[in-house]
Amino acid sequence: MNETEVGSWAELQDKLFEDSWNEGLGRFRPNHAFRGTDDASYPLETSITRLGGDVEDLERHLLRNFRKYAQRDAVEQDSLWHWLSVAKHHGLPTRLLDWTHSPFVAMHFATADIDKFDAHGAIWVVDYVEAHKLLPEELTAELAEEGSNLFTVEMLSGTVGSLEDLDRMHPPGFVGFFEPPSVDERIVNQYALLSFMSDPRARLDRWLEERPGLWKKVMVPAELKWEVRDKLDQANVTERVLFPGLDGLSSWLKRHYTPKGGGQKD
Repeated sequence: MNETEVGSWAELQDKLFEDSWNEGLGRFRPNHAFRGTDDASYPLETSITRLGGDVEDLERHLLRNFRKYAQRDAVEQDSLWHWLSVAKHHGLPTRLLDWTHSPFVAMHFATADIDKFDAHGAIWVVDYVEAHKLLPEELTAELAEEGSNLFTVEMLSGTVGSLEDLDRMHPPGFVGFFEPPSVDERIVNQYALLSFMSDPRARLDRWLEERPGLWKKVMVPAELKWEVRDKLDQANVTERVLFPGLDGLSSWLKRHYTPKGGGQKD
């Protein structure tokens, strides 16, 4: 089974750090991307697919107009992947999904909303090295030439200059992971990764179901959420750190001082 429910804080850490040993490096360096969700029933669905309608046309219109109206210095380079990363960062619906290198950051997002403490949370864990073995030859060659397990926006820009380029790649139906440009402290502090699918209409959870060797889903039961949340706060894994600025500070203080059982109050 790819889904495992944990019963304690210690078991949660054990499951998330499982298979971290990298024999080639002789270090605990896993090839895992983590994504936390406060409701385990939520699919790995992108913001663009949630809009509905003709996703391919919507994506092109949204990105074209974002590029048209955004300030010219919004991106470091005028490339598809820089624009997609910045657009996603600022809330534009895209084909990208947020991930992190950090199990603790994923735990945060599984327990950040106290109004969801009556629902089981979950942390998805995906082996991006194994996922990248299914990429088209052009992209695997880019990784091999760079000697890297992950893409950067510069690497992707050298091979995929447009959404049309992505559509034409074979075999279709693949997933890639890349590190976004460090446009602000939020991306840096969240140890961020982004995933993309070659088909903007696709759902990653359905893709993963057909490839059980690439992933696992660690369930965080509702009754464990308060303990996980309090211990993350003690470890300084909070909105104040992950969302630097007054908004993150306010979110942390509001959650931190909300009485237990008072999550619905404003």
